[in-house]
Amino acid sequence: MAEQRRPGASPPGFESPDDSERDTSRTLTPQEIPTAAAGPLSSPPRTRPTPGLGAPPGPPRTPPTLTATERRPPGPSAFLERRPSPPAEPRRSLTGMETVVGRAPPPPPASEVAGGPPERRTTPAAPRLDTPPPFAEPPRRATPPGPGADPPSVVVDSRRPGPPPPPSEPSSGAVERRTGPSSGNPAGPERRTSTGTSRRVLPPEAGEPPEGARFWPAQPRTLEESGLTASMVEELVLKAIFYAGEMRGMDIANRLKLPTSVVDDVLEGLRRQKYIDIRGGGGSGLGKSTMIYQLTTFATDVLRQILDRNRYNGPAPVTLQEWISAVKKQTIRGNRITRQRMEDKFGDLIIRDYIFDGIGPAMNSGRAIFFYGPPGNGKTAICQGMVNCFDGDIFIPHAILIDDFIVRIYDNILHKPVEEEAGAQPYDRRWVRCHRPLVVVGGELTLEMLDLVYSPEVKYYEAPFQMKATNGMLLVDDFGRQKVSPKDLLNRWIVPLESDVDMLTLHTGKKVQVPFDVFSAFSTNLDPSELVDDAFLRRVRYKLEVQRPDEDLFHQIFEVMCRKRGVDYDADVVQYLIDTHYTPNSRPFAACQPRDLLDQMIDMAHYHGESPRLSEELVDAAVRSYFVRFDKDGTPAS
Repeated sequence: MAEQRRPGASPPGFESPDDSERDTSRTLTPQEIPTAAAGPLSSPPRTRPTPGLGAPPGPPRTPPTLTATERRPPGPSAFLERRPSPPAEPRRSLTGMETVVGRAPPPPPASEVAGGPPERRTTPAAPRLDTPPPFAEPPRRATPPGPGADPPSVVVDSRRPGPPPPPSEPSSGAVERRTGPSSGNPAGPERRTSTGTSRRVLPPEAGEPPEGARFWPAQPRTLEESGLTASMVEELVLKAIFYAGEMRGMDIANRLKLPTSVVDDVLEGLRRQKYIDIRGGGGSGLGKSTMIYQLTTFATDVLRQILDRNRYNGPAPVTLQEWISAVKKQTIRGNRITRQRMEDKFGDLIIRDYIFDGIGPAMNSGRAIFFYGPPGNGKTAICQGMVNCFDGDIFIPHAILIDDFIVRIYDNILHKPVEEEAGAQPYDRRWVRCHRPLVVVGGELTLEMLDLVYSPEVKYYEAPFQMKATNGMLLVDDFGRQKVSPKDLLNRWIVPLESDVDMLTLHTGKKVQVPFDVFSAFSTNLDPSELVDDAFLRRVRYKLEVQRPDEDLFHQIFEVMCRKRGVDYDADVVQYLIDTHYTPNSRPFAACQPRDLLDQMIDMAHYHGESPRLSEELVDAAVRSYFVRFDKDGTPAS
């Protein structure tokens, strides 16, 4: 179908359409004939071909300023009879582009309605290109064409020289997303749709919590949002059914910690592949979740290959990048812990002022601290109280995925889940909401335990201790008594303490970098000068000596322990203990001794059928069995 253009020579590379290609069944409005002067036309003007008109009709091109044609019902040609018509008022869309499809013809003149003689229609003079158009109020946004509407067949370029339309004017059929702040919209940008409605959308960091907000894993609604592939979830489903024999759909979703809608789609795909079959319903209710699934004989070979790769049977893992992002948002660094806040977090533990002043700044930094001093004076108990001073709880994944290898992180012995609150916001159940962990390792620690532990039997990894202590506290107790030498152990910790990253090794030999967001504490009762060197002391900025209690503090500890054990405190009996068994023998005090001696006195009272109490007889009996020195030949010294 040809289109109309100004009279003139054809542009290079184009030929004028012959008469056989003209559509005489359509008429053109005056807007489609930008002639230079008004007056009757003896013949239709020559047209300027538009690229693409020879091809099948498609969506029109969208230059900055276009005026679309208008279609009238079939009738006599506009060139045979023209009647005067007022110039069409230029219509402007918000972006300078107007697309009107199927608009009804303008109403006839009054004389024609009244039955008067018809007038000859003339074409108005085209507006000059050097003069701006008269101001006209922009009409309402045009409705987009429906699926059955005819696309415009003629497009006339009516661009005028001048600045381009402002970017703030959206097109009538486009969707605009404003990313910048709006002075009149403090809540955030809006998204405008083609229907004229608008809704609030997130800023460019959509999906990311605002800065300062806590990490809260959103529940995935689709398989893509979970970050896992369909084959990974299918393998987990097949292994879950294999180990259980048969399972309901809801039990499979609960085992994988994935939404039921996601698991149902995977189950349906496995059923179409003939790997599983439905045995029947498993209870009241309708839907795939109540159906009981079992494996078919077609799954035997596939399941053998899956179990040869790994035998992990548990919640679906999260991706490594998702876990790294969660660690950064739940960091233990940069806390704001005060003395008043710390005093309520240590329970019945009696802490001196110098200890508060030493551990407070160290916890605010999140860096390592080194405890040293004689044994039995509360170094481990202090660390257990320190972890309670940190803010809130954290989310720990059941397992993460590293290069298609599953690494299990959550440990029900080390991690203490938080009780669910009524009406709490839902979250991804592949994560466990826990208190900040305190992981204590002692003399059993080896270098191999500080790397990924791969089990050839189950063919998946167990996370090392420092990885399980992420966003929490790691205490290396009895430092210097491990099977590995202190020098080798300290060399292993130098890089993580310096750069906050740790390098782990897969059994394939590949190195993996993971965050080291751990508050590390080292505790020893040995001589520090024989254990550590200057390189280690430089990276452990805070050192604190835990001293022995004096006589007054010894009384306070004894009173606290009597209250906890339900025994009446008697200061005279405690003073008898000090004067009889400590002062004459120059025996040093230790913070653990009141607890140990009191427990022995309670055991002896129960043995004699008496109620537990403080007495001189029980004190003497407890001291005889508690304080024993041995000579080198193994015989007790007097």
